[in-house]
Amino acid sequence: MDGRPCSKVACVADAVSTLTYDYADSMAVLGPLSYTPEPHSYDLCPKHSERLSVPQGWQVVRHVVMRDLGFPA
Repeated sequence: MDGRPCSKVACVADAVSTLTYDYADSMAVLGPLSYTPEPHSYDLCPKHSERLSVPQGWQVVRHVVMRDLGFPA
């Protein structure tokens, strides 16, 4: 394993995204893998990133990185 592992128990896959919670706003924020591990966040593999669920009444904000698609600027 070259990267950081998924934070889910017993998962051995490499993490690709970082999950943080904003409890005051009832929000979960899922974004690209952070550059360094953060103590109050969770690194997730693709499978667990896709399957993310939050409590009823919470919202999920998903930040994605737009890849260069070869279009002229």
